[in-house]
Amino acid sequence: MQLEFRPITSQSWADLERLFESRGGPHYCWCMAWRRNEFARSMPGKAGKKAALASRVDDGVAIGLLGYDGGEPVAWCSIAPKDSYRPLGGNDADGNVWSIACFFIKREYRGRGVKAKLIAAALDYARQNAADCVEAYAVAHDSPTYRFMGLMPDFEAAGFEFICKAGTRRNVMRLDLK
Repeated sequence: MQLEFRPITSQSWADLERLFESRGGPHYCWCMAWRRNEFARSMPGKAGKKAALASRVDDGVAIGLLGYDGGEPVAWCSIAPKDSYRPLGGNDADGNVWSIACFFIKREYRGRGVKAKLIAAALDYARQNAADCVEAYAVAHDSPTYRFMGLMPDFEAAGFEFICKAGTRRNVMRLDLK
């Protein structure tokens, strides 16, 4: 497995569509659950969410990374400036804060270290965009919900530290990039 990671652009939008619309993909939410989505309100349902995300890409707004294996999209990580999301919880941090809010990995790639590679690529992407720190909103391994946001050990292994709780299950974790 030779993974390559690329940010979503207008040129890679079709790859994101293919991944999200694949079996088990997040075509029901189009990764808009935590994003500020004024546009999506005017078009309800899956189509509205997809159009809202596409509009961001068309406008050149950072939304995340795709992981490719042999040119085929197999994994997704939502990584973007924190202020492009709805309130995710946690304390305000100074500077250019980016947030990791979601993952999707095709079933046949799960349990093979892809998430750790996605996190590393997301950190590199945030650094390239002058982020001062990156936050994540992970859950404990036994959490029945929000698992798409990642598990605490995934982020601890990458150097993130627990900051505070956000609700009853999510844990705000932060990594300083300075």
